Amino acid sequence: MSTVPAEPSAPGQWEAWKRKELPPVERVRAGLWSVPVPIPHNPLRYTISYISVADDGLLVVDPGWFSDVTWEALTAGLGVIGASVSDVVGVVVTHMHADHHGLSGRIREESGAWVAMHPAEADQLPVRFFRTLPETADKDWLRASGVPDDVAEQMTFSLAAMKPFMDMVEPDILLADGDLVPHGDRTLRAVWTPGHTPGHLCLHDEATDVLLTGDHVLPRISPNIGLALVDEDPLSNYIASLKRIAEFDTAEVLPAHEYRFRGIAARTVALVQHHRERCDEITAVLTEAGAATAWEVTERLTWSRGWAKVKGLMRRSALAETCAHLQYMRKNGTVDLIDGDVQRWQPAQ
Repeated sequence: MSTVPAEPSAPGQWEAWKRKELPPVERVRAGLWSVPVPIPHNPLRYTISYISVADDGLLVVDPGWFSDVTWEALTAGLGVIGASVSDVVGVVVTHMHADHHGLSGRIREESGAWVAMHPAEADQLPVRFFRTLPETADKDWLRASGVPDDVAEQMTFSLAAMKPFMDMVEPDILLADGDLVPHGDRTLRAVWTPGHTPGHLCLHDEATDVLLTGDHVLPRISPNIGLALVDEDPLSNYIASLKRIAEFDTAEVLPAHEYRFRGIAARTVALVQHHRERCDEITAVLTEAGAATAWEVTERLTWSRGWAKVKGLMRRSALAETCAHLQYMRKNGTVDLIDGDVQRWQPAQ
């Protein structure tokens, strides 16, 4: 769902986004560049990688999707700033989704660069995460959520489709909250912002007061906050992280998608309000239904593309988002869970 958008601070990026074009490579600050790289066959269209230049070499933040076209855009962007992959000494991944972490391994192979992420994010890498789960965990979650068998087949990851994700590399360096990135004379500090993923990181450049937000805060859309195969409360974590990141209101915000902007405090307020409205909508659905499965609730909610256009794995993300809101509402005492082979939810009694 869209929210009240933030005002852009980079007219070139903003205009390119409106035209549905790849934005130009831009010098954001001295020694800091934005390099948009495409995400093939994805409505987000591109990830914005950031290149930081220090006395020890180049750092790449979120190199992008594992594809040749993405690699070509990244290397071309390095060329614009007068560098090459061999100059890269480190990669920081805000989170392990493939449109951010996909090319980290290829950069490491080409340059010998180290790769860094938060410890909780390393635990979520598919190569670790899926080997800790029972073989039936995915099907069990879909069944318990009330997804019909024929629909569940379209929402399940195949082994062949999962292989590139399983190949995403493990980190060499773990960055905890407050750690400085080992990057020469630059002062990039890690800010742990769980929610979109458990180990999501933002990065604050203290010297130039810019804030790289990954997917935590975007200027126009709300990132997916989804509950799936693990028992956690990502929406509570996300809202707490939003309130924390609002303290960086003087900074220019450098997100991983769309365009740069200012006014992160106001943007976080809009995002919190969005999730309150989503909870109100779920309450209305359950009040009318009396009780419903997570899948039945998902089908009845408002989606920006319209439910008819939410297909395949996009339905999985939609269901996970609904489950996250239901779990949050249960924690706050506004809904009850009726346990069974197929779980049902109802307004709190």
